[in-house]
Amino acid sequence: MKVARFHAPGDIRVEDAPEPEAGPGELKIRVRNCSTCGTDAKIYKFGHHHIRPPRVMGHEIAGEVVGTGERVQVIAAIPCGACEECRRGRMTVCPNQESMGYHYDGGFAEYMIVPAKVIAVDGVNRIPDGVGFAEASVAEPLACVLNGQELARVGAGDDVVVMGAGPIGCLHVRLARARGASRVFLVDVNPERLEMAAGLVHPDEVISGDAVDQVVKLTGGRGADVVITAAASGAAQQQAVEMAARQGRISFFGGLPKDAPIIQLDSNLVHYRELTIVGANGSSPAHNANALSLIADGAVPVADLITHRLPLPGVLDAIGLVSRGEAIKVTIEP
Repeated sequence: MKVARFHAPGDIRVEDAPEPEAGPGELKIRVRNCSTCGTDAKIYKFGHHHIRPPRVMGHEIAGEVVGTGERVQVIAAIPCGACEECRRGRMTVCPNQESMGYHYDGGFAEYMIVPAKVIAVDGVNRIPDGVGFAEASVAEPLACVLNGQELARVGAGDDVVVMGAGPIGCLHVRLARARGASRVFLVDVNPERLEMAAGLVHPDEVISGDAVDQVVKLTGGRGADVVITAAASGAAQQQAVEMAARQGRISFFGGLPKDAPIIQLDSNLVHYRELTIVGANGSSPAHNANALSLIADGAVPVADLITHRLPLPGVLDAIGLVSRGEAIKVTIEP
């Protein structure tokens, strides 16, 4: 079979590999779609400390169980299910977490094996009728977005600012609407990407330039109830604090580069406005199941966000499209 393996930074090869066989407690999947994301682009450029090459990449996975034909979506982040955090229901911050495409071969392959530990934490979800494989592969990033919005308590009547018009930002816009937000504003420094994203998800306002000033004006001087930084930008995190309303909630959704993780933050704004700042790290198996339901119900449409579909040999082209911000969602169809 064909696979796309990471060998070293700048070195991903599409090559032949033996078709794998499932061991006790495992599932063999015929991969139908595995979508790409910004993390794949970062791994291609820099590698990752959890990846020991060669490793088959890909973690947004949907396919068929070999032997039964059941259509399934597979989680990316694998909690251990046994530690103190998992027992308390905090699976997103499991200290023993492993990941598909990092610790285990992922979905940029014609066939893959789902480890028994994924099945043990209910990490294989049946795809609802009417949901395609490509849409189901987007359940994983939507699950992460769902976790972030739950932590930031996005709800009815909120003015929500989403900073970053990539695929995650688009999902945040749609989920905020589904959760009852009053208005959703989309911010990006790249006008071409902002225009492309806005044409799909139709935010109430698009913002470039001085985001803080524009948000303050659009909200009549209040500021935003929720600000989500869906970009790896320290500047966006600083601006998020400045544009938040009193008792506003701020989600630091996008992590910062490891060589520049420190920002300047006006602590008095947090203090006097009674702001809440929360992080967001991945998703739980339950978030994945809920994300599939949101897609199936039409509450969060995702099909139109998939702007490019490429075969497995085009994986480097897919990563290039993601890196250059020329696409919303790119999916690989092995």
